[in-house]
Amino acid sequence: MANHQSSKKRIRQTEVKRLRNRYAHKTARNAVKALRNTADKAAAEALLPKVTAMLDKLAKKNIIHKNKAGNLKSSLQLKVNALQ
Repeated sequence: MANHQSSKKRIRQTEVKRLRNRYAHKTARNAVKALRNTADKAAAEALLPKVTAMLDKLAKKNIIHKNKAGNLKSSLQLKVNALQ
């Protein structure tokens, strides 16, 4: 167990950040899944900018790797473009 006040504070801060990151990551995964399951082109085109922005924010905050965000955005764009 931590003995110093600063290490106790660091533990509290780390836990808050961990929960916030998990929430953001899970929300983005659900949004990506919803976009992938969308069969309507108009709905998918409306959803794509929101999901793209979400992935960019996660990459900017180092919650996911920037290349992973790029790969996801690319595959989602291809999926939306292929819809009829």
